Amino acid sequence: MSQALLPWGLAFAVGAMLYVISHEIIPETHRSGHQKKATLGLSIGLVLMLFLDVSLG
Repeated sequence: MSQALLPWGLAFAVGAMLYVISHEIIPETHRSGHQKKATLGLSIGLVLMLFLDVSLG
């Protein structure tokens, strides 16, 4: 049963994390004047995550 529920649980976790990032973390970094560093860090993290997914997946 847990094998059938695992994808749904992970999808919920991803949605919750995207909500937190888009509604709290990104606006906070832009209010503090760190727009370029925050955008660069987000971009590097995304590229690194995609690279690891392809190479390890």
